[in-house]
Amino acid sequence: MANIKSAIKRVQTSEKRRAQNASFKSELRTAVKTFNTKAENKDVEGAKEAFLVATKKIDKAANRGLIHKNAANRQKSSLQKRLNEVTA
Repeated sequence: MANIKSAIKRVQTSEKRRAQNASFKSELRTAVKTFNTKAENKDVEGAKEAFLVATKKIDKAANRGLIHKNAANRQKSSLQKRLNEVTA
């Protein structure tokens, strides 16, 4: 454990941020999985709603720096392709 006061504070804040980031990443994965299950079951309306939620969470994660912006765009693109297959 750190001895210097600023280092102790830094450890505390980094632990807090790590927990928040882990929570948000978990929500993101859950949203994507929800979309995938609705798309598998051919639930068009549910898939559209889940797609909007998932893309919003992906964008927020990219803005926060949890995932790279290109990775976010790639994920959204694959979700959009899947949605197009379901609606077609």
